Amino acid sequence: MTVIVVLADPPREGLVLPELAETSPLTEAEAAELYAVMVKDALLAAERSGGELLVNYRPDDLLPDEYAGDESAEAEVRALAADALGGVEDVRFEVQVGSTFDARAGNAATHLLREEGVQSVAVVRGSAAFLTRTIVDSAAMKLRTNEVVLGPATGGRAYYAGFTEPIDYAGAFAPPELETLTARATDAGHSVEFLPMQPVVERGDDLLHLLPLLEARIEARRIVPKHAATFVREKGLRAEFGDGEPRVVRE
Repeated sequence: MTVIVVLADPPREGLVLPELAETSPLTEAEAAELYAVMVKDALLAAERSGGELLVNYRPDDLLPDEYAGDESAEAEVRALAADALGGVEDVRFEVQVGSTFDARAGNAATHLLREEGVQSVAVVRGSAAFLTRTIVDSAAMKLRTNEVVLGPATGGRAYYAGFTEPIDYAGAFAPPELETLTARATDAGHSVEFLPMQPVVERGDDLLHLLPLLEARIEARRIVPKHAATFVREKGLRAEFGDGEPRVVRE
């Protein structure tokens, strides 16, 4: 069984997806709302899969002072999970440890593999907009015969990073993330397999990949991340590919 570690921040304005608010029609408040719904979809995908969900949240003392909230980070993330899953009685929550994303992801993966002896662990960001149960279960199958499984995203990023053995995580998520993670895996003598490419949403250009995929799958009556799809429809977002540069517009 794979432990799916969803790394989640409290969905506060300016803290999450700051580039998205700067490079798209979305405000900081809307970017935070989109982050929240993507986290919900990721939690649902993990919870419905054959794996075990672990919500790894960034505590208040690891957040910049300017993003202090009225509630604790833990309370906000727990509320987000409860809303997505209908309750959190059976959900495991752990505090992130480390001052950088590399450290937080690496500490979580290494602890689970070495200290708890789990068979495999996957690290997923809250910006993994199109994580589905099918992808999670497909990755688990690939992890039976490969030490590392990666989910490629646009811009050289990775929406999923699964391990049955640790790698050197210091700087392992440096851009281009997918290439760096692969190099660290092969340096350690590990075999690497890949999942289908899926979008992540962290900046405006990412919406140009997400929106057509969402609309196409809705039109074809295929599975979509329901919270993200609802957000897109409510905000009237669409990708426009007419004259000039492609852009995201609001209807």
